[in-house]
This record gives sequence, C-alpha cells and structure tokens, in this order.
Amino acid sequence: MSTATITPEYVYNCFDVITNYLQGNTKFQVSPEIPNEKYPLFVTWTTGPDKDLRGCIGTFSKNLALREGLRDFAISSAFKDTRFRPISVKELPALNCGVSLLVKFEQAKDCFDWEVGKHGIRIEFTKRGDRNQYDGVFLPEVMPEQGWDKETTLKHLVRKAGYDGPVNDELFELIRLERFQSVKMTKSYQDYVQNRPQ
Repeated sequence: MSTATITPEYVYNCFDVITNYLQGNTKFQVSPEIPNEKYPLFVTWTTGPDKDLRGCIGTFSKNLALREGLRDFAISSAFKDTRFRPISVKELPALNCGVSLLVKFEQAKDCFDWEVGKHGIRIEFTKRGDRNQYDGVFLPEVMPEQGWDKETTLKHLVRKAGYDGPVNDELFELIRLERFQSVKMTKSYQDYVQNRPQ
C-alpha cells in the first residue's frame, strides 16, 4: 500500500454518486471498473474559483474497499459534513471534487518531524489533568494552500481538535504525530460533464 495510482474515474464516480443521490437514487453504486483495493481515503468538495471548502470527510481505515469508500465518503462529505449545509443541485456547476488516497504512514519522532507540502499529519494528545482525548487531521495540501509553517499548522490543528487551552512547548511535547502522504486528483463538474455521456 505504499504506492497508489488514481485516475479521473475515481473522481467522476463521486460525481455520479452525488448526482444520483440528489435525484433520489440513494442506492447508486460506484462502477465495478474501479479496482477494489483497500486504501484510507478522503473525498473533498470545493466550490467556485477560490475553491472554497464545501465538505471533506474520509477515513484512516486500511480495511475499507475503494468502491465502498468512494461511495460512502462522496455522500458523507457532500451531505453530512456538519460544518456545512448539504450540497444542492444548483451548486453542481461550480463544484470541484478531490479524491485523496492516503499512503506511507509513519510515526514521527516528535510533532515537528514532517515536511510542509509533502506530509499530511494526524495528531493525538491528552493534556495533563484533562480526561479528554484530542485528535485532528490535516491532509497534505492544507498547509501550502493556507501558507502555514509547521508551528502555525500545529496551532490550527490543536484548535480543530477541540482544545482551547494554551498552545505552547509543553503541549507540543504531549502531541503524538503520525505523518502520511497522499495521491490526489481533483476534477471540476465541467470536466465530469464533458467526460460522461448524457
């Protein structure tokens, strides 16, 4: 699972799933031509020229078959990401869909043992005296898109994880970080329409 290939069909199948879902066909299945290998994956929806985020949900499970994962996370990220209202039919022409297959997972020696632009990161920590377990993820493309360095990224990810206490060197020492890479392809709804018979 250290290498992965991705084709436009993966993304077009996500568009197939949500356009069918919007038409009431909630049982639509991804094409059997998609290989049924197992990968952790994320499906990301953006909209407009600035590619504003509209939904992003995925899994780190290495046991989910690709066809099932593409279908489930196309639906979840489009309609069930609680940060956003569900995607509507009128938004379709401005949508972009990205599929990320996650590979090369490695435990980092500390929370700064990763490279901006190369790695995605997943953190976990428990603050002393706090019973809560905090965790959060950023895919590899997030940091370059936002213009963040490592420390800024970690501060944002700690907040995303739900922690509202001080973010300092003491906290950084508590963070367990797993780094990973992704193979990603993004296509627009216009690309999809041009590549699907009507």
